[in-house]
Amino acid sequence: MALSRPGGWAGELERWLAPFLAALSRPEQRRWAPLYLKGLLLPGERKSVEPMAARVAPGEVQQLHHFVSASPWATAPLEAELVWTADRLVGGPGAVLVVDDTALVKQGAHSVGVQRQYCGELGKKANCQALVSLTLARGEVPVCVGLRLFLPERWAGDPERRRRAGVPEEVAGRPKWRIALDEIDRVRAAGARFGCVLGDAEYGKAAEFRHGLTERGLTWALGILPTQKVFPADVTLVPAQKVYPPDVTLAFPERKPAGRPRKHPVPSAPSVEAAKLFAALPRRASRSLSWRRGTKGPLKARFAAVRVRVADGPVAARAQHLPGDEAWLVCEERAAGERKYRLANHPAETPLRVLAAAVKARWACEQMHQQMKQELGLDHFEGRSWRGLHHHALLCQIAFAFLQHLRLGGKTPRPPQRRPAAGTLAPRGAPTAHRGAPRPPRTMSRVRTPVAAAPAAMNVAE
Repeated sequence: MALSRPGGWAGELERWLAPFLAALSRPEQRRWAPLYLKGLLLPGERKSVEPMAARVAPGEVQQLHHFVSASPWATAPLEAELVWTADRLVGGPGAVLVVDDTALVKQGAHSVGVQRQYCGELGKKANCQALVSLTLARGEVPVCVGLRLFLPERWAGDPERRRRAGVPEEVAGRPKWRIALDEIDRVRAAGARFGCVLGDAEYGKAAEFRHGLTERGLTWALGILPTQKVFPADVTLVPAQKVYPPDVTLAFPERKPAGRPRKHPVPSAPSVEAAKLFAALPRRASRSLSWRRGTKGPLKARFAAVRVRVADGPVAARAQHLPGDEAWLVCEERAAGERKYRLANHPAETPLRVLAAAVKARWACEQMHQQMKQELGLDHFEGRSWRGLHHHALLCQIAFAFLQHLRLGGKTPRPPQRRPAAGTLAPRGAPTAHRGAPRPPRTMSRVRTPVAAAPAAMNVAE
């Protein structure tokens, strides 16, 4: 299909939207949903209600505003269809599910969930809303399948603010990692297939999140708290994740003649910080690897990985954690000397190149967030309500999925058999774009998605 064909992308949008519109119960909702989506897709400086209405429904601003902010259409059926559509586009054992969050910068204090908090877009604290996001991606093709507002404690515990913003009574304050786990359960139940869950240190630092993924039988690779390269290499800015060698054993020391008996077992080897562990490795323990090509050539860094047991087991004496599950501890050293640390529960025989590819695959979600804001107006919504924000965010996700549908040629046949998400990383195979696809209506036609020797007990990846 070409853009010159009658109907072009607009005709394809009408056909592609049919299952989504079928999930809306009222004719008025089925009328306004395509118009709102066209407003998001068409060129325009702002993607808030008033300028979009001027482009797609002149004189009907109030109706369009009512549809997105006040109309009580349920999001769950459309979210399920979105997951089903995303799985047809990029799902499978070679796909990854990326957990992240994105900030929407706001003015004032009345928009739901807004407070001064860290904003990745600005690289500092700012007045903003934070959305926990889930992205299903394969190769360079991401599709957003979930955006949920993080409700800070000051909002969750303030009945009056909740009432004004229309926060549902059943919505409680939850940490971001808990929101992410609930969202993972939702997309898996809707049929999303993927081989690995990825996330940065905001999620990887939470032992509860790592344990939750393991309990669900999922393979994961997550950032942990790193040592930032702003001081000499031997200066630690923040406590790093502590780990144990994989062969560590527990033993009860002999009881001394006097004193109370010990209540907890003592590890046979002390725990060490991740940064110190890698600082002790010789340079030959790391390898230079390229994970993808960038605009200026292959992207490279040095990687090293050792098998460890994470110090996130039961709490023992002096509030110290005993060894937990065995995992890979991966260190990435960039050209400037900066190091990033990740934990991955991949099998012990996993090659270093597979571990490096896994930890670097989350880059696609970052470009996706940027494109959804700059091209589709994810951060242009001017309403203050819980319902309006989530309606707008969902429609932005649907619009982005449509653009990826066009990018891949407009052909997304349903797979013959649905399977639950896999728990192991499989070989990757990125879907390719079809040359005859109808072009998207704007510049998004090319959406892009990303000293001493080691102890003998440490199993170093080759």
